[in-house]
Amino acid sequence: MTPDRDDRIHAAEFVLGLLEAETYAAAERRLSSDPAFAREVAAWQKHFAAFDDTADPVVPTDELWRRIEAGMGTAVAVPAVAPTGLLPRFWNSLGALRIAALSGVTAALALAVVTTVTVRHAQEVAARKPVYVAILVDDATRQAGAIVNAFADGRVEMIPLVDMTVPAGRSLQVWTLWNREVGPRSVGLLERARATSLDLERLPTTAADQLFEITLEPSGGSPTGRPTGPILYKGTTARTL
Repeated sequence: MTPDRDDRIHAAEFVLGLLEAETYAAAERRLSSDPAFAREVAAWQKHFAAFDDTADPVVPTDELWRRIEAGMGTAVAVPAVAPTGLLPRFWNSLGALRIAALSGVTAALALAVVTTVTVRHAQEVAARKPVYVAILVDDATRQAGAIVNAFADGRVEMIPLVDMTVPAGRSLQVWTLWNREVGPRSVGLLERARATSLDLERLPTTAADQLFEITLEPSGGSPTGRPTGPILYKGTTARTL
């Protein structure tokens, strides 16, 4: 079973310590009751393990101090002997320098993770939102019968809003017209009203004011390749906000 995307983000934030105290405590309790979430946390811990590199304290050499000074552009007196006291020993510890570096790496990594999941979330939302929408209505009653959604990746779907009666031996056929010189093209054939993907792969990209309509045709579809039966519902596309 594929973990929920929000759980993956939540687990990453838990491992990186980005959660508020109360949320963190709730996530910690969840580890013992939600195996899937616990696996996600373990996976992130393993992923970040490469950055959790520590070392025993080491007194830096004179050469290392000279390289640090050169990088800082500031003269720093090199101690002749290893200083005494907890704080001096700490700052002269290569381990301390590595801990400071690790903190920076962790912060950058956390920012990268948050940025990545935010961008992915935006992309997912954009992929779910149609670029064009057409509401197909009955000309006689002005009742909406179906919605056509066209997405940026080329997918087009039709979602019925009413239960369309289909007599025996007949079919519902969906058409689109983007160029009157070319004429309408069949993009879907249904035995009953249901949500379905429409086949526009070999047609130009869906655009504004493109006509979609549903007609009642013989079983198996129109024998002429053009609409022959009554038009049940029709409408043109409009760009979404």
